[in-house]
Amino acid sequence: MTMIVGYGSDERGKASLHLAAMLARSAHDNLIVCSVVPAPWVPGMARVDAEYQDYLAQSADQALERARSFLPGDVPTAYIRHSARSVPAGLLEIAEEHDARLIVLGSSSAGVFGHIALGSVTDRLLHSSHVSLALATRGFRCPVDGTVARVTAAFGGTESAEDLVLAAATISTDVGASLRIATFAVWSRPAYTTRLGTDSEDLVMDEWRAELDKSVTATLAQVKHLPEHPRAVETVVGSGPTWAEAIEDVGWDPGDVLVVGSSDLGPVARVFLGSRATKILRHSPVPVLVVPRSRAEELAGQATEN
Repeated sequence: MTMIVGYGSDERGKASLHLAAMLARSAHDNLIVCSVVPAPWVPGMARVDAEYQDYLAQSADQALERARSFLPGDVPTAYIRHSARSVPAGLLEIAEEHDARLIVLGSSSAGVFGHIALGSVTDRLLHSSHVSLALATRGFRCPVDGTVARVTAAFGGTESAEDLVLAAATISTDVGASLRIATFAVWSRPAYTTRLGTDSEDLVMDEWRAELDKSVTATLAQVKHLPEHPRAVETVVGSGPTWAEAIEDVGWDPGDVLVVGSSDLGPVARVFLGSRATKILRHSPVPVLVVPRSRAEELAGQATEN
């Protein structure tokens, strides 16, 4: 299989290379490093426009040479300069041409170090890609022989969330990692000066946790009955008054990646993040894999059929 990494010759470009190498090494996939340059608007350009196109092509080739020097030699890699009307369109064209299962991207340089920040390219792909996306945190680095150690699936208790967990189980099996099912409870206790009046909120939270336990148990049973299942499976609930604290509450280690799915309200065949997934993505301290709903259903089907 093949993974595409969109490369820019800046900080986020190096982060995407590190993540792509870790994912490809873990899954024994090939990599294609792609630098997209704008296509000329019309044939027969003026000389100054042709010179500008030559400059863009040379800059892309130099960026690819830098990428070649950064990537370790144990991952089979090809380097491509591609002309397209936009960077998102070019990456999708290359992904379709090579039947890639993943596009790897970096974060905006304007974001918080150690977290994911969406630039124009990632934001566009998060609303249009039919291919799964892997997003590196800003400044992400991994050892030269680094691999994925644990895949965490963000579980929301819906029917599509069950497919996402099965898809995450398939991914964790492919990369030889353990699987963790994580649910995030964002809940802030009202600022009462006494316990009077808080019982109803506690009852609601207890009922929510009970229903969640049922959903997680049912999904966990499906994972354990897969023909090929992860080497280890665990469940965890992260809670806190904010998304950042709830996500941090579950704990994260080097080699972790987080998997989230598309919103049930978006197009089936494309990535479209709902508000919950967007909050998780923005506060994640580890790289995030975003799986379109159709791809999650496909992976879940393959997992149960094999």
